[in-house]
Amino acid sequence: MKVLKFGGTSVGTPESIKAVKSIVSTQERPCIVVVSALGGITDQLIRTASLAAAGDVSFREILTQIRNRHYDVIDNVGVTEQVAEALKEEISVILDRLESICEGVFLLKVLPSRIQDEIVSFGERMSSRIVSAAIPGSKVCDSLEFIKTKVHEGRVVADKPKTFELIRKALDSNNLGEAIAIVPGFISTDSRSGDISNLGRGGSDYTASLIAAALDAEMLEIWTDVDGFMTADPRIIKTSCLIDQMSYQEAMELCTFGAKVVYSPTLYPVCQKGIPILIKNTFNPSAPGTLICEKAQEGPQLIKGISSIDDISLITLSGTSMVGVVGVDGRIFSRLAKENISAFLVTQSASETSITIGVSRRDSELAAEALNDEFQHEIASGINFPIFVKSNLAAITVVGENMKGHEGVAGKLFSLLGRNGISVVSLAQGAFESNISFVVDRAHLRKALTIIHDGFFLSEHREINLVVCGVGTVGSKLMEQIAAQREYLLKSKNLKINVVGIARSTRALFNPSGIDSDNYREQLDGAAPTSLESLKEQILNMNLFNTVFVDCTASEDVAAIYGELFKKGISVVAANKVAASSEYGNYNHLKAIAQKHGVSFRYETNVGAALPLIGTINDMRDSGDRILKIEAVLSGSINFILNTMSAQIPFSKAVRMAQEQGYTEPDPRIDLSGKDVMRKIVILSREAGYTSSMNDVRTQLFLPENFFTCSIEEFWALLPSLDEQFERQRQALERENKRWRFIATMDEGRLDLSLQSISPDHPFHSLEGSNNIAMITSARYSPYPLIIRGYGAGADVTASGIFSDILKTV
Repeated sequence: MKVLKFGGTSVGTPESIKAVKSIVSTQERPCIVVVSALGGITDQLIRTASLAAAGDVSFREILTQIRNRHYDVIDNVGVTEQVAEALKEEISVILDRLESICEGVFLLKVLPSRIQDEIVSFGERMSSRIVSAAIPGSKVCDSLEFIKTKVHEGRVVADKPKTFELIRKALDSNNLGEAIAIVPGFISTDSRSGDISNLGRGGSDYTASLIAAALDAEMLEIWTDVDGFMTADPRIIKTSCLIDQMSYQEAMELCTFGAKVVYSPTLYPVCQKGIPILIKNTFNPSAPGTLICEKAQEGPQLIKGISSIDDISLITLSGTSMVGVVGVDGRIFSRLAKENISAFLVTQSASETSITIGVSRRDSELAAEALNDEFQHEIASGINFPIFVKSNLAAITVVGENMKGHEGVAGKLFSLLGRNGISVVSLAQGAFESNISFVVDRAHLRKALTIIHDGFFLSEHREINLVVCGVGTVGSKLMEQIAAQREYLLKSKNLKINVVGIARSTRALFNPSGIDSDNYREQLDGAAPTSLESLKEQILNMNLFNTVFVDCTASEDVAAIYGELFKKGISVVAANKVAASSEYGNYNHLKAIAQKHGVSFRYETNVGAALPLIGTINDMRDSGDRILKIEAVLSGSINFILNTMSAQIPFSKAVRMAQEQGYTEPDPRIDLSGKDVMRKIVILSREAGYTSSMNDVRTQLFLPENFFTCSIEEFWALLPSLDEQFERQRQALERENKRWRFIATMDEGRLDLSLQSISPDHPFHSLEGSNNIAMITSARYSPYPLIIRGYGAGADVTASGIFSDILKTV
């Protein structure tokens, strides 16, 4: 024999009841079908009772809505007109009784618990009759006659011995024959008084479980509106997947900790009898569902599922009076039980000086008052502290019997959280090793669930969530390269690149699911105006794991938000040189914050575009080498100008060509001033281990000062006046087979920048176009320095360097 239970959504509409009929008609007989009230009716009944007790006449409107809803279901459920009329008469009698009770409550302004229990029982009493009328060959078996309750320690609980005895008499297969028994769930009667009672929220599941256990059923099927247990809440984790099988223990852990698929007490009666439970979807009956049994078939994953409880509080009792004293825990839990407060998480320090208990936020104030009262003498004498309450928290549990005996599960779990800037407030783990429960800041719940789920269930795919700030020349090239490489990286490196934010000076576009790279410009044009503060807040509010902020701007304001991003577990990849070349204290502080929070701060493209200068210097120092001297040509734009000059192309024309071809900024004086090169040599000096700053650079400019103070129009007008001078000097160099190079030098912390003439035997002599070159002399690379050369400018190579830095953040 099977017992099937259908929830409120499964019997909530005429169409869903027809689906129930279709499912039940395929079952072998006899079978037992337990039904809940029509979806939402129990809440309406509770509301009706409350309004009536408060003297609010609007309870009558709700009663009318309840009547009309049931009549509408009857009219459309597919029964004959004659059956429908007879059923309406039967339902009308029940509703008349309900209305009479509510009117009495309204007149007396009193709502005794037994009256409230009777009021909320009407939902299942009506739904069972409607479902029975819709299913041929069925009959209603009233659970008020065989589901019995008693009061135990102030709580209403099932009277199992009496209930099992009566179930066997009422629902024995010999008594049912070929009939289908339709049983109203949730409702019951008191064993002593006979008053109507109930099994509490989720009680219909419990009704079905009691019946299955009493009759030693072969299977209990719970039909609901989801396909079964999922690896995580699908409303939060879109990549969650169905759990095929799980043990009773795993199901209990997940249900107790927030999974709403099954009412947790449902598991106990069938678990004791070893009866499997199958969770199925009424609206997708072909789905395999989730099988809950004594020993589930284990898959490759270490954990089975993740569940959470939102909006909790931690109550902490601490003090020296607890050390070595027997009975303190008993006092705590006895007092909480007296106040009807449930604790779902308990952790105690090994020193016995404190114990922390997790409760729902709504119970926290009462719990604190009760425990302060319980320990008032200890608190007054100073040997205990007053109860400490910490709120705005969320609890998460990771469940799986595969965790037993597997080293490193907890390490992986907390490493995932730590690398993404999430602190654990409290944690607990039982000796069974089948679950790890911990508490985090409520604001981090969604991010934590995503991190854990993807880390354990989608570990074959790593993921980076990018926010790209600045989509000009370099930023747009980066977007093109990401789009071109996305599929390759996913297939060959199991790495998913997800662009979740794009920003420019006045607008920003965000989508946690990813932004289409094909039309992001159109989307950005239509985005709402934004400020830098708003941009930062939106990045933090998305709260995505493995987030990387990519700064393709030259903005000081953008660089100023790096520190806050680091503190929230967000890595930064910067083409922007401002932060790395800023005041040394700020540079050092940013690196320290990034290291403290376990995130990346990468800025390889600050010097030499995609050339591996910074990375190489860091590798040398990490391996114990000491950098003594760096000589470098670090301005691709100036090098292009110097290499382009000839008898046919004067200096002014070479500058114009560099500007037109994008080697310089729109105002080329930014490049010609040498400030960009100053920033670069300062950055290299710092990476080499020296406390350098911009003020330390001794600079010899090759343009008169007035060229930098005039307007851009005046600059272009004045520039040809230098052509004759430059040409004379160029010809003199050419006669000696020498060339100009704008060279930055770091010599054991001393920084210089100047235009120098280079002889043919020097490595810098043959440097072509906009290339950069650096000679690094170290304790190991001496007297023959390490030379790195290649393209040092251009949007494509700079974007590729940024892309490379992004990939190194994983």
